[in-house]
Amino acid sequence: MANAAVFRTCPATGLKIHRPAEALIKANAVTAVVFLAVGGFFGLLVALTRWPAVHLLPADWFYLALTAHGLDVLLVWIIFFEIAILYFASAILLNSRLAAPKLAWVGFALMLAGAVITNVAVLQGGSSVMFTSYVPMKAAPHFYLGVILFAVGALIGCGIFFGTLVIARQERTYKGSIPLVTFGALTAAIIAVFTIASGAIILIPTLLWSIGLVSYIDPLMYKTVWWAMGHSSQQINVSAHVAVWYAIAAIVVGAKPLSEKVSRMAFLMYILFLQLASAHHLLVEPGISSEWKIFNTSYAMYLAVLGSMIHGMTVPGSIEAAQRKKGYTNGLFGWLAKAPWSNPAFAGMFMSLVLFGFLGGISGVVLGTEQINLIMHNTLYVPGHFHATVVAGTTLAFMAVTYLLVPLIFQRELVLKKVAQWQPYVFAVGVSGISLFMMGAGTLGVARRHWDIGFADSLLSFDYPATAFLMMGLNGLAAILAALGGLMYIVVVVGSILFGKRIGEQPAERPAPVPTEAAAVGAYGSAETLSIPGTVVLVGVFFTAFVLYYFVNWKYLSEVWPLQ
Repeated sequence: MANAAVFRTCPATGLKIHRPAEALIKANAVTAVVFLAVGGFFGLLVALTRWPAVHLLPADWFYLALTAHGLDVLLVWIIFFEIAILYFASAILLNSRLAAPKLAWVGFALMLAGAVITNVAVLQGGSSVMFTSYVPMKAAPHFYLGVILFAVGALIGCGIFFGTLVIARQERTYKGSIPLVTFGALTAAIIAVFTIASGAIILIPTLLWSIGLVSYIDPLMYKTVWWAMGHSSQQINVSAHVAVWYAIAAIVVGAKPLSEKVSRMAFLMYILFLQLASAHHLLVEPGISSEWKIFNTSYAMYLAVLGSMIHGMTVPGSIEAAQRKKGYTNGLFGWLAKAPWSNPAFAGMFMSLVLFGFLGGISGVVLGTEQINLIMHNTLYVPGHFHATVVAGTTLAFMAVTYLLVPLIFQRELVLKKVAQWQPYVFAVGVSGISLFMMGAGTLGVARRHWDIGFADSLLSFDYPATAFLMMGLNGLAAILAALGGLMYIVVVVGSILFGKRIGEQPAERPAPVPTEAAAVGAYGSAETLSIPGTVVLVGVFFTAFVLYYFVNWKYLSEVWPLQ
């Protein structure tokens, strides 16, 4: 066993915290927040340019900002934070030492170097190829080199996570099966290995192409393999933020999953089927067979959707079960009314759950249907959808769990507590607006990547409906509100780390504190009840909204049939 001096005990949960793991969690989380700020700034510039009345940037600067925004928020911010989550879910939740901390620092250094190199390439100009970087558009060689270095560093982080699980099992630092949160993190790590392998398969030849050692990259082959990385990287996010939902529910209200086995089966569905959703980016490609498209998007992908629907019921259901156990039994929603809404961790988590399901989940199934996809492919509907999943879902969940990590890992009390309480609501309203207004504009046909929907500099004029211009103006206002919410988060988190009152620590050799309900996050066990009438009603509302919206889009599709 490792020397007890390298551990301390958390007074709230009774968990042993490995100090080298704690340092790595801090480094990855802080770096993630820095890149969130950078990427969010570029995102605001993009939104203000898409707002016709403002139209802030010229075309070349718009595509530069769009490239940097996608890189920093879809890749760098989220994966740095996910590495922190992997270390937390393994070393901390399992009371274990972290495997090979020195190698973990090498991985962190590679990720940081890669992120900086790619950002430099973008800001130097000549690499405004956007997040997808489709060939035959060519970026500077160090653009691809930076992404590759970042991916290698992330792969090392995944290896450290797997190694820590082995150490925890060998040293018997936990009893029974690994906690559900750790299982969810394991799902994310397994998907990450597939994602990084896909990236290596396509980005290494593309790097060689950019320096002239490879003469040709087939565009369809590139897109097919790239989306195995590009979309699967977002499936890492889904697995990670669902694990965060379970973690926050356990720590804040002592919630246990309705059934450990069912929740784990839902995570297993992610591993087996979630990557298939990447096919919805390829549904208009003529070089891919209809059989492949239909299988991926109309059959197998529904099993991944089932996994998300299970989590969408078990997370609020576990909260309802825990609240009713405490005596909040009045009516269908007394448990929800008495939930700790003033706690920014809980508020952010629950809004992440609702927005991810209603906005991201429903729109994702619509986009993943081959026939309906044709009327919104490459429109603003697509970024509207993934702002609902990656921002309203993943980013809001990660913001929420930060409010728990600051006292637990950084050992600091939150500053500006009122600002912290309001932050999830401000951010959630802003991001919801971004998602809804972009999906609305996309439904009206507004192009996904064009910098000027007014086509002022085009030889051939084209007019979108007046409602589309209204949608883009509202999108700009929503982006300002979301940016304000992001700024509130950064001020609270950075201020707490720098100036928050220090929380005393307890040496590991002392007896562990009396377990509280927060200790549920590190334990195996089910709520063992299905008496959740309020959650059943909420799920019914979701299914009603899902069915209605799904068939509305078939109605939209029928209106274009006479054009054939």
